[in-house]
Amino acid sequence: MHQAQTTDNSTPVENTSGHTPYSSWLQTEALHSLQQPVSDHPGEYGFIVTAQVSELYWMLIIREIQAAQRHLRENNLTEAHRALLRVVAHHEPLNATWRSIAWMTPTDLLSMLSQVSARHGQDTALQGWTYRHMVYLLGIKQAEHLQHFVPQPERWSQLNRALSEPSLYDDVLAYLSRAGMKLPDEVLHRNLSEPYVPRQEVEQVWRTIYTSQETSPALTQLGETLMDIAEAFTTWKFRHLMATRRTFGGRAAYFGTEGIAWLKPTLDEIPFPELWSARGFIGDPPAGCPHHAKR
Repeated sequence: MHQAQTTDNSTPVENTSGHTPYSSWLQTEALHSLQQPVSDHPGEYGFIVTAQVSELYWMLIIREIQAAQRHLRENNLTEAHRALLRVVAHHEPLNATWRSIAWMTPTDLLSMLSQVSARHGQDTALQGWTYRHMVYLLGIKQAEHLQHFVPQPERWSQLNRALSEPSLYDDVLAYLSRAGMKLPDEVLHRNLSEPYVPRQEVEQVWRTIYTSQETSPALTQLGETLMDIAEAFTTWKFRHLMATRRTFGGRAAYFGTEGIAWLKPTLDEIPFPELWSARGFIGDPPAGCPHHAKR
């Protein structure tokens, strides 16, 4: 974008749009018209920008996960892994966005949100359709959240499809099965709209992947990248919880529920559960080590 767009090496393209190529491509005029503060608080503009950036990163993560799923279904582990590495990379700036509003005190946030709520009502990013779609793709299937999207029929339909379709973990396990790993039928042919139930057989598959000399190192790399994604996702939720502690304290916040109590259980919703539980018996502790294998 640092050079004029051309059809050959010498003839510039005539631009009659009233925009530079950069502005036309990135739609900067539209982008910078999307912040509509309703208060005169100096933090509201920054709060809006931070939330909008988060929305864009969630959609980026959704697209990358969907790309990884397509590659897994084609048995293309290399390209699937590349897409998942991009998910890890996207989480870095996403999680860093909390710094932009970390300066807000309870007085700052409440004086701003009182006017926002009066204009738009109360809500939370955890009930935004982009966030919820990402969560469903990460395997946290909770049908009860669909009720919040009844006013958005198109998004309700989108999320209902995501609820009933394979998550990233479902596609990973299906790929492992096709690669020769022994997985129970109850996992491979389950009701995809129901919450995933961890099983010891899946733990053993991951143990085999990490310990067997016959297993491809690419599968271990896949497991580690999934761990990175789960950790980054949980880090975002932890920072959300701490921001809520810092600005709301113990008062009611989300739909009449005390905010901290509403958020804390979400920290236990960690994707790819057997990858975590299998850590307790991967490897052989040496004699005298206090960390004994469970199995």
